[in-house]
This record gives sequence, structure tokens and C-alpha cells, in this order.
Amino acid sequence: MSSATLDRPQPQAAPDAAPPMVELRGVSRRFEKKLDFAGKLARRLGAPVREEVVHAVDGVDLAIRRGEVVGLVGESGCGKSTLGRMVAGILPPTAGTILRDGRDVATLPPAEAREIKLRTQMIFQDPYASLNPRMRVADIVGEAPLVHGIVARSEFDAYVDEQLRRAGLDPAFKRRYPHQFSGGQRQRIGIARALAVKPDFLVCDEAVAALDVSIQAQILNLFMALRRELDLTYLFISHDLGVVEHLSDRVVIMYLGRVLEEAPAEEVFRRPNHPYTQSLLASVPRIEARKRAFSVVQGEIPSPLNPPSGCHFHPRCPHAMERCKAERPRLREIAPGHRSACHLNDAAAGTA
Repeated sequence: MSSATLDRPQPQAAPDAAPPMVELRGVSRRFEKKLDFAGKLARRLGAPVREEVVHAVDGVDLAIRRGEVVGLVGESGCGKSTLGRMVAGILPPTAGTILRDGRDVATLPPAEAREIKLRTQMIFQDPYASLNPRMRVADIVGEAPLVHGIVARSEFDAYVDEQLRRAGLDPAFKRRYPHQFSGGQRQRIGIARALAVKPDFLVCDEAVAALDVSIQAQILNLFMALRRELDLTYLFISHDLGVVEHLSDRVVIMYLGRVLEEAPAEEVFRRPNHPYTQSLLASVPRIEARKRAFSVVQGEIPSPLNPPSGCHFHPRCPHAMERCKAERPRLREIAPGHRSACHLNDAAAGTA
């Protein structure tokens, strides 16, 4: 008994001791529509016209640890995809900092920045629009690793075959074009293309939303198998709470560009804190609650051109107070690993 105790491996440092694989600090993204000549002329003549600014992402703080799956959830138009594109390096943030392994990606030397971009890949929602219709599958999957020196020309065919098999495709199809495949097969091509440059972090933007339910299950199982096999880390963006519950270790709830709640998946689905999270979960039909009246989140999501003051959710919140209209709630910890941005938590704690 004592020898078994001695032979047991020593406990390793907690994952939190190392810097997160990806960290966002106060990240925002705005899209501006400049006035054209007619608009500028109209403004000079006194017309009440101005440049339009879309507040897509507004001051987001988020940390993703190595090896975990973080589910990013919210209604259409909440800024999920924009956030994912910034994490993947496709869009630069308007403000804030994105760190990779503790280093600001905006200040990295060109060679290191290129390596970080290769290690971070994105899988898009539409598996057809994201593939070049004029390229054969072999070139779609193998072009990037060939250009970046990951594989030699002499090993090209064998390497492409390996990536296709890993994604669940027959290598005999590699001479075909994207239009010759089904939706599920196209998504597997997209996955093979992403894995071909040997990433360690994947941003999956609604990666199963355009697929049939049975195909969704196959792709989700593939993601889980690849995570175990390749030690991958995921940011999984979805509006499907059932998919997120099945796949994620931690869930982040986003609304109109802001993070409203963040907690381990089990905690979010069992004990949601924010009224918006509670409303989202109440709108999900479940077999065990089939006698319950089906409810949806009341009202419409406001325009990001003119977001509400204070808490963005207050126009739709059944618990809104005067404070909610004037003051932005701080995203703070309400339980170990559970953060929420709601003034009700301050009221429950007896603070002003």
C-alpha cells in the first residue's frame, strides 16, 4: 500500500498557474461607415446625418486555457463571430489586447506572428462558401502546408491522404471539386484543411449549424475525437445550447457585444445566474419538461448602431431597475469559476 503511494506521480501545477493559451483584455471591435460625398454635403447644409458606427464587440475579457473547449453562446447579431475572427487573427481589434501564451500578438515579430496564425485556425459556418469552388480537394487541403514548408512536394499526396482520413474522408475523393460533396463532407474538408497546418487552437464558428441533425452528431463526435488525439483547444461558437452543453467544458454567454455570464458548462445549465441566460435556457424545449409552457426571450435584440445605455439587456429584462439603465454592470465572480454581470448580484449581497 505504501509503495503504491510512493509510485504515484506527483501532482502537477494547476492549469491556472500557466498563462492562458488565449486571453482577451478589454477587446472591442467597431465597424464605421464613412459618409459619402452626398452625405458630407448634406451635413454641411445642416442635415442631421452622421457616420454610422456598429459596436460589434464591446470590452470583452476572456481567457481560454490549454486543452479546454469554451462554448460561446448568444443570439444572432451579438458579436460571437466577430469575436471569433479576432481570436483567429482574421480581424484586428479596434481596442484592447489579445494575448497568445501570455504575449501580445500585436507586438510579435513577423516570423512569430506567422507561426501563431498557423497555430490558430478557423472552421466556418457555411462549408461550401468557405471552399474555393475552382480548386480540387487535394489543393484545398494541401496548399497551405506546402507553401509554409510543413510538407515537401514529394510527400504531398501522402500528407493530404493522411489529413483526409483523419477527418473521416476517403482519400480517393481528393481529385474532386467541392460541389461534388454533401454538406457534411464539405465540412470535413474544411476540418482537414484546418488541421493540415498542425494547429493547436481551433475557432469553430457555427461549424454544425448548416448540417442535418444526424450529420451534426457525426461532426461533433469527430471534434471530440480530434481533441483527444491531437490535444486541441476549441473556441466553439454556436447559438444551439444543446450542442454547447454536449461539447463544452466552459460556457460564455454573450449579448450585444458584451459577456454577461461565464461558468463551467454544468454550472451554467443547472444554476444560470444572469436573467438573459435564464431566458435562453427557458426557451430550449426539453423532453423531461414537455408539459412546461414554451417561452422565448421577450423583445428584440437592440441595434448595435445605437446600443442601450447601462446594461445592454435592461430593455428586455423582467428584473430591470433604474440602476440598470444608467450603469454598466461589472463582470465579477459570484462563485468559484462562475462570473456574471448583473446588478441583482450586488443587491443580493447587500451592496450599493
